[in-house]
Amino acid sequence: MNILIVDDEPSIIRTLDPILRAAGHSICEAQTAKSALSTFALHAIDLVLLDLGLPDADGSELIGSFKGGRASVIVISARHLEADKVLALDSGADDYLDKPFGMAELMARIRVVERRRAQSDTGGARVLCSDNLEIDFARRSVKIMGDDVHLSPKEYALLEVLARSSGQVVTQRRLMIAGWNDPTADTQYLRSYVSMLRDKLEIDASSPQLILTESGVGYRLSEELVPIT
Repeated sequence: MNILIVDDEPSIIRTLDPILRAAGHSICEAQTAKSALSTFALHAIDLVLLDLGLPDADGSELIGSFKGGRASVIVISARHLEADKVLALDSGADDYLDKPFGMAELMARIRVVERRRAQSDTGGARVLCSDNLEIDFARRSVKIMGDDVHLSPKEYALLEVLARSSGQVVTQRRLMIAGWNDPTADTQYLRSYVSMLRDKLEIDASSPQLILTESGVGYRLSEELVPIT
């Protein structure tokens, strides 16, 4: 992929550049919002690694421009407040990684983006599956390890949103819109329905491995789903 690193810390860029190049990616760099937007306009960027604390703008203000240009965005930031994470994800960021982070985790997140971009448009895929989970969107059917699972309409709506963004954080707001068409609804409703989903999909609902909680932000489907062709 063509990756744009946007960070005002030269040490971060110096660390990431050779590692990403060694993994086969092409790299562009920017240390300001202005430079990032001009670089983005000149190159066919696939993925932006975006710091939020830029000297001339808040990085979250740039996400819409990058997404409008069909790039994926992973935020890498020292801002650990839940509100900052929610704002970035609701603005369209594909993922959020706290600084300091391990390179192995960053590379894993990048591989998720890379695989999703290499696949056909999963948003319109008829069937998505992993080793354990299969969802047929045309039939609105769900299977776990080959066994049919009956879901209520709301349970299915929540699972569909999680599945179409498998491996990535889905905010509570997006899930509330999917389930109740109201982002301001009581989040207790969401927690209750996620609990019911876990009862039906997890081997041990008390120790969930499939639907993971991103505290204060939302949920993530741990198994990456791919389209059946």
